[in-house]
This record gives sequence, C-alpha cells and structure tokens, in this order.
Amino acid sequence: MKISYEALLPFYHWIWKHWREKRWNKFRELIEPCPEDRVLDIGGCSGDWIGRGNMINCVDVLNLEKENIPEHPNSPKMVGLAGDGCSLEVSDQSYDIVFSNSVIEHVGGWDDQLKFATEARRVGKKLWIQTPAYGCPVEPHYLGLFVHWFPQAWHVPIARWTSVVGLTGAADLESIASTTRLLTKKEYRTLFPDCEIWTERLFLIFPKSYIALRAKADES
Repeated sequence: MKISYEALLPFYHWIWKHWREKRWNKFRELIEPCPEDRVLDIGGCSGDWIGRGNMINCVDVLNLEKENIPEHPNSPKMVGLAGDGCSLEVSDQSYDIVFSNSVIEHVGGWDDQLKFATEARRVGKKLWIQTPAYGCPVEPHYLGLFVHWFPQAWHVPIARWTSVVGLTGAADLESIASTTRLLTKKEYRTLFPDCEIWTERLFLIFPKSYIALRAKADES
C-alpha cells in the first residue's frame, strides 16, 4: 500500500527541522536583518516566516500565482505577489533583502537559472539565495541516494526502485525529473560572482546546500 505525499511531509519536515533553524540563525547572524528592512521572498512559502516578527516587519512573498496570506501573531506582515523570479518587474535595488529558499533549482535550465540569479542580484541590496547541493549524496526531492549523479534520463527508473518517494509513490517522479536541476558549487559561484557561497554540511562532511549571500548592499 502506497502512502500519499501529504502523509510523508511531516516525516520529511521533521528530518530537516534542525538544518532549517540553523539556517535561520545564520541568516540573522550574517545578513543582520532590521525590522524595517523591505524583504522579497522569491518563490517563498509564507509559513517559513510565521513566528519571525521579531526579525522582520514586512515580507513580500512572490510566486507565479498570488497567495492570499492571513495575518499570524508574532509574524511579519506578509503580502502575496504574483510574478516570475526570472523577470522581476521592480526597479534596481528596490529591496533591502532578497531571500529565496530551494527555488532556483526549479526555474528551468542553465539559462533560466542565470536569469533568476541576475534578477535577484539586481533587485536586492543584500542577498540570501539557498539551493540544495549537487554534491550531497542524498537527493532531497526523491529522498534517495546518488540519483542525481546519473544522467537525467536515468533519474526516474533509478528513483522508482531506490528512493523513498519512488518506493512509496509519494510524488510524481516524472515531474521531479523534468523540473529539477541541482547546481554544483562551481556553477553557483558563476551565477553569483559578487556573493560569498556558504556551504551547509550534512554530518559535518557532505555539502547539503549552498547559499549565495551578499551581506552588504551593492554600491555599484
């Protein structure tokens, strides 16, 4: 009997909770957000900001479709916007902080990823753009080992029999394969040449994710 994706989500979130909180602490330490900063979360989930009102007062959450976001106690005021992260219709450096979590690997091929990175760098004074690391042996979308290190045409047949998602039928493997392109650290440096690339690590050994951060406003 196969379980649903919704049934798998609590387990998935429990696994990564430690790293998410560690990441937020690092964000606060390195970016030094002020409550009055104007923040754009590209491709964001409003739930990530719940309870973080002591950090930021207002966040614009941009997705392809506008999200109607209710107010939450002890949380920033969140405004849902509709737009494309590869073509932002806002002026240069119009946000104090541009934030994105696990989005750039889903926007398309290399050319689209370059557009996404260029737009984030153009619009934000400070940047915090995270993506799962190609160098991690665990592929987080399939929840399987080494799947992404094989040619893309092999991902679905391998994941079907070797990954948690494939074995449980928790999500559409074809959809994951066609909409996910993980980035190497070298590629990430190319996309964000004016940023520091910070590496989160799994068990202090394997790269888990890469974060492009620009902790000072771009004065160019």
